[in-house]
Amino acid sequence: MAKSSRLWYKAPADDWNKALPVGNGRIGGMIFGQPIEETIQLNEDSVWSGGYRKRNNPSAKPNLEIVRKLLKEEKISEAEEIVFDAFCGTPVNQRHYMPLGDLNIIHYKYKGAECEYSQRDLDLDTAVSGCDYSIDGVDFHREIFVSEPDAVMAIKLTASKPAALDIRVRIDGRDDYFDDNSPVAEDAILFYGGCGSEDGINFAAYIKVIGKGGKVAPYGSFISCDGCDEVTILLSARTDYRCKDYKAMAKADVEAAAEMEYDELKNRHLHDYKALYKRASLTLVGEDKSDIPTDERLARFKEGAEDNGLTELYWNFARYLMIAGSRRGTLPLNLQGIWNKDMWPAWGCKFTININTEMNYWGVETGNLSELSEPLFDLLERMRPNGRVTAEEMYGCGGFVCHHNTDLWGDTAPQDLWMPGTQWPMGAAWLCLHIWDHYKFTLDRDFLDEKYPTMKEAAAFFEDFLIEDSEGRLVTSPSVSPENSYITASGTQGALCMGPSMDSQIIYELFSAVIEAAEILGVDMVHNKKLKALRERLPKPEIGKYGQIKEWAVDYDEVEPGHRHVSQLFALYPGDMITKRSTPELADAARATLERRLSHGGGHTGWSRAWIINFWARLFDNEKVAENVRALLAYSTSDNMFDMHPPFQIDGNFGGAAGITEALLQSENGELILLPALPKQWADGSFRGLRARGALTISCEWSGGKVVNAVIVPDKDVAITLVMPQGCMLKGADASGESIKINMKAGERYEICRCAE
Repeated sequence: MAKSSRLWYKAPADDWNKALPVGNGRIGGMIFGQPIEETIQLNEDSVWSGGYRKRNNPSAKPNLEIVRKLLKEEKISEAEEIVFDAFCGTPVNQRHYMPLGDLNIIHYKYKGAECEYSQRDLDLDTAVSGCDYSIDGVDFHREIFVSEPDAVMAIKLTASKPAALDIRVRIDGRDDYFDDNSPVAEDAILFYGGCGSEDGINFAAYIKVIGKGGKVAPYGSFISCDGCDEVTILLSARTDYRCKDYKAMAKADVEAAAEMEYDELKNRHLHDYKALYKRASLTLVGEDKSDIPTDERLARFKEGAEDNGLTELYWNFARYLMIAGSRRGTLPLNLQGIWNKDMWPAWGCKFTININTEMNYWGVETGNLSELSEPLFDLLERMRPNGRVTAEEMYGCGGFVCHHNTDLWGDTAPQDLWMPGTQWPMGAAWLCLHIWDHYKFTLDRDFLDEKYPTMKEAAAFFEDFLIEDSEGRLVTSPSVSPENSYITASGTQGALCMGPSMDSQIIYELFSAVIEAAEILGVDMVHNKKLKALRERLPKPEIGKYGQIKEWAVDYDEVEPGHRHVSQLFALYPGDMITKRSTPELADAARATLERRLSHGGGHTGWSRAWIINFWARLFDNEKVAENVRALLAYSTSDNMFDMHPPFQIDGNFGGAAGITEALLQSENGELILLPALPKQWADGSFRGLRARGALTISCEWSGGKVVNAVIVPDKDVAITLVMPQGCMLKGADASGESIKINMKAGERYEICRCAE
């Protein structure tokens, strides 16, 4: 086992934020590792609180021009008062995510007995969680995984002595939002119910308990195993979101898995998982501290200890979570992925698309897990028909639109009654940029041909929605800079505005994507001319009075200078309108923006700190990358390595790992840069199998902070510019210099190596 591929602990979890996650994209479990009375908290990705709601506010369209006029006159409070009532969703809230239940495994003969606890772990190389303990001289082992190919959670219990397993298994939970949890056979339980509303989603979990030796029989709401040599528990869950006969489907999953021996089931799981996880790897050379429990390593890191292996472990854990939480045919990762314990979770555990859902997928392309972004594209397609209705009914516009949240149904109407966040019409536009990025990483023309209409339709909304400001520029109105508020020169505080910088940056990127995609596909040339003309009239990033990138069209002060969102730097990351090499003056202003935010306490949430790592990487600041990686792990990471907002949000895990990758490899604007922001703490190391735009697979080894060897293999014929590492050469190249333009051929190896000194 690789030294940085295992989370392990000397004690069971006494809190959810110490439990360990397993999943197959659809079924998730949080494992506490309790020896005598184990709890596995369960989720299924489509257990949501109800059906689709038609929530578009009919009062928006007749009040749109009134609000715009008030904003032009800087009558902010009056405009916000109208928007608060006339533009909110009706009803206010979308559907929210809910847990499935709790699976309990109890050594019923040992209740109250003394237990000698050995350890519990999660092996990221295998996606198997284990637990070891001893009771009355008997050693017990328990292991758990969730199989994607066989659609079941599998749990195996073994003992060092025969006939030593006396356990009872049950499922419960959900605050009475279930109809039954009784045995339906000598060895099986059917747990089923609904989500509490008339049109709520119905669910079922089927559990089968298989004992070797001994006796298996129902006992009240339990399945009881008496005197068994080993026990295997299989669980599947289904809902009527996907299956008409969801109860029968859950049972069929389990019965099919039960036809196999446990080892075969496990091997099928390992083959499936490793095919994804092993595509890429990262090694940061340093003292091996894998013999120290993970919670203790985090505590030492917080106190200032160096531990490159912990950073490596964090990166590996994010890859694991992506594979465990987002598979073809599942829903995309929401605020907590498929690991949510609350019937009423924070922010509804929805898809928050003013950064959080997007951040979940920042590392999927660079990390060589490209197909795991498909659930995000599927969600966009569910949003499109709803977004067309929202665009027309609320704004009188064509195209499709979504605001700052959506749910499993692709609800596109405004969410919440919160002025700094609700009235933001950019969610669908930002998500569409993931389509374009997926194309740039794969050069999959068929994919682009299929998804081009989605991008074009998102852009079409803004062709109608944009209006002229006092300077003749085209801006959004009304909108907000996500979740932030400003103070006008007269002292008025507001959030609603015209033309916040992030909006203009996203629209610029979206228009550019549609324009370039049309040129690649050879379509819509007349329309392209229109889009190019509109794009030229969009506000570009501007420098404000503090030397910062302006957040609003007017150079307002922030109510919170240390706000967690740094929306005006979208153009730096994940966008590429601002770069250190091509726009140095704007890059300096981006630095000033970050310094101002951080000096006022910014980065205090996990996902915000993760975003900041990516910003510093794009600014080639290795020291700031190291400083913020340390802050993320030390102050925004739970004992189980989950990101903390607080509370838990999974986005910081993915954003943090993306930032680590960004420090090692960048490929925006057609340039490929190796080790652009390598912290001195990571002076020696290597990566294998990372991906870059241009359909490139790249491996690299470095020593003393300098590239020793790198290999680039393109999937397709592609022209790129290599920014050459100092003291290196491209083998067989005719050209030399700081950067080399090269036409690469599909499947060939291009090697960069150090020059002879």
